[in-house]
Amino acid sequence: MESSKKNIVLIGPAHPLRGGLASYNERLAREFIKEGFEVTIYTFSLQYPGFLFPGTTQFSSEPPPTDLRIKKVINSINPLNWIKIGIQIKKSKPDLVIVRYWLPFMGPCLGTILRIIKKNQHSKVVCIADNIIPHEKRFGDKAFTQYFVKSIDGFITMSQKVLNDLSIFSKNTSAKYVPHPLYDNFGEKIDRGLARQKINIDSNQPIVLFFGFIRKYKGLDLLFKAISILKKSKTFNQEIKFLIAGEFYEDQKIYDNLIADLGIQDKLILRTDFISDSEVKYYMCASDLVIQPYKNATQSGVTPLAYHFEIPMIVTNVGGLPDLVPDNKVGLVAEPNSNSIAEKIESYFSIGKQNFIPGLLSEKKKYSWSVMVTEILNLVSKS
Repeated sequence: MESSKKNIVLIGPAHPLRGGLASYNERLAREFIKEGFEVTIYTFSLQYPGFLFPGTTQFSSEPPPTDLRIKKVINSINPLNWIKIGIQIKKSKPDLVIVRYWLPFMGPCLGTILRIIKKNQHSKVVCIADNIIPHEKRFGDKAFTQYFVKSIDGFITMSQKVLNDLSIFSKNTSAKYVPHPLYDNFGEKIDRGLARQKINIDSNQPIVLFFGFIRKYKGLDLLFKAISILKKSKTFNQEIKFLIAGEFYEDQKIYDNLIADLGIQDKLILRTDFISDSEVKYYMCASDLVIQPYKNATQSGVTPLAYHFEIPMIVTNVGGLPDLVPDNKVGLVAEPNSNSIAEKIESYFSIGKQNFIPGLLSEKKKYSWSVMVTEILNLVSKS
């Protein structure tokens, strides 16, 4: 992109919406601003209709950022709104439009807005694709995604799997895999004891953290069964507790019944409300290990969080997870079954956290926001 082209529109979740997508978009906007660009974020006035949203609320309780220009104007289910917003952005003639794509449901809305914008014969469009094939399939997924991808000039994916999935829908050669940057916008690492004091957890017992929204594909049931296996092990440290931090996006009763059936209540610390941005660092820094027992995955926003706070990880061998967590260097890779997960948890505590820290510190240097910005701009210059 030429140096004179300074105007960027970023389309996707941002405050007052909550969650990892919003945090990512706001952090990316700040990096572009730091590089000298003007950035406007267009977010949703209505992101999901209530019946499609499994959580308690879509909105953040955090104060709005004062350093970002955010327009809360997109209605995901109103075609008249799509036309209005498309015309508005088209007239502003941004040099670059960056759009997030994570769910086929958004394909008609975003695809329509982008088609209108591109009628100005000026704006280039880059998509940061979290998923192309969704974790949970619904009617219309393929058609919605096909409609969306045809409006894009270039793609960034944050896992090799998504890049591979993209080839099913698009022959666009302007596509590149760039790993998810570190989430460094949740504060700095703090003392473990202080972190535990902040969230009222015993300061002595070792803690394994499962963090994030609880959805079927994330394999919390596999972890619970692994805990049951470990509870029966004569060689496992029975002082170890498992901190489950995140809101249920599934029927909680299924998990409550599983906990009761397995008899693992004494091993769990359940904090199953939404974890606000200001609390994230306390949960991360309170923990000795982060575990991602996913059944399937593309990439995960939990991995860059763990890197930032320098907490080793156990991930399952699915999707792009093992690519970002080299086995026996920054953590361990398990197979997506309870026996393997239990074995790796026991191995981790046998090896010791400190043996993973050098690899963790070395590996985390790869994942910077400046690299992401550079790769996006390089993609634009080639498209």
